[in-house]
Amino acid sequence: MLIDEEYIGLVSFRLSHFAKKRKHVWNFRCPYCGDSQKHKNKARGYIFRIKNDYVYKCHNCGIGRTLSNFLKDQDPTLHDRYIMEKFRDSKSKTGKGSFTPNPKFNFPKPIFAKKDTKNIDLEQISELNSSHPARIYLEKRGIKKLEHFYYCPKFKEWTNQQKKTFDTLRQDSDRIIIPFKDKEGKLFGYQGRSLAPTAKLRYITIMLDEDKPKLFGLNTVKHNEPIYIVEGPFDSTFLENSVAMAGSDLDPRSFGWSDYIWVYDNEPRNREIVSKISTAVDRGDKVVIWSNNIQEKDINDMVLAGHDVQKMVESNVYQGLEAKLKLNHWKKV
Repeated sequence: MLIDEEYIGLVSFRLSHFAKKRKHVWNFRCPYCGDSQKHKNKARGYIFRIKNDYVYKCHNCGIGRTLSNFLKDQDPTLHDRYIMEKFRDSKSKTGKGSFTPNPKFNFPKPIFAKKDTKNIDLEQISELNSSHPARIYLEKRGIKKLEHFYYCPKFKEWTNQQKKTFDTLRQDSDRIIIPFKDKEGKLFGYQGRSLAPTAKLRYITIMLDEDKPKLFGLNTVKHNEPIYIVEGPFDSTFLENSVAMAGSDLDPRSFGWSDYIWVYDNEPRNREIVSKISTAVDRGDKVVIWSNNIQEKDINDMVLAGHDVQKMVESNVYQGLEAKLKLNHWKKV
C-alpha cells in the first residue's frame, strides 16, 4: 500500500488541481476528459481505495481505471517502475513471483435510457447518403478514404456494449468512430469524434485492450515500404502507408519497422512538438521538418489549402546532422 501511495504522489505532478481530500482519497481534474473547458476549477477525477487496491474514477466522463492502468496512461516510464517495485514487494512477502490481480470494480451498473437492449449497429460512412452529417463533415475536411470510418448514433450506449465504461447514458450523442485495428483486422480500441461544434470533448478514446498502443492504421500499413507516423488519424489518410499516434507515443522498433519517418504538426512554437522532434533526431530517426514558407499547422489544413502534401513530406525528410541544423532553423521556442 505504501508503494501505491508513493506513486500516486509521483504522478501528481502531471495532474491539475491535485489535492488530498482525506485518507486514501485524492482529487484532481480528469486527464482523460479534461473535466470542463468552461470551468477551470472543476475537478471530478478521484483516486481512492477499494478494499486493498487503489482505483481511478471520473465523475464527469465515467471512465474507471486500476491504479496500474492509470499510471500507464499518464506516464509509461513511471508505470514500468511501479510494476517492478510491486513485483519485488510481492515476491519478498510471499516468496513467489506472483502479482496482486487487478481489483474488481463495484461501480453502479450503467443506467440505460431505454429498456430496449438491442445492439446498436455501426454504419460505414462510405455507405451513408451524401446528405448525412457525418459524411458531410469528413468530405468538407477533404477526406476521401471514407471506408476507414464509421458512424455511431449513440456513442455511450454502443461503447457500453463493447466495454462497460459509462455509468450514465445522459447526454449521449452520435459520433464518428475511428477504429484501432491490429494487422489481423481485430478491433482493440477506437476514438469517437463528436459532430457537435460545441462539444466539451471532441474526441473520446476507448481502449478494449489496455496493453495495445493507441495507434490507427496498423491493419493497413505495409512493413516493406517507408512508414509515415503522423499525429492524427484523419491526417494519416492523406499520406501513403501512414499510421497515426492518436494521442500516445510509441516505439516503432517494437513493431519491427526499419524504415519510418516522423511527421509532426507544423508548430515551431510548440515546445512539446519541438522536444519530440529533437528526441527523434537524437535517436537517429528520420523526421519531417517543414519549410518556413508553409503557414498551415497540420496536414489536413495543408490539403485544404491546395498543397500536395505527399510531395511536401517527401521533400522535407531529414536525418542526422542535417536534421539538427534544419530543426534549429525551424523552431521558434
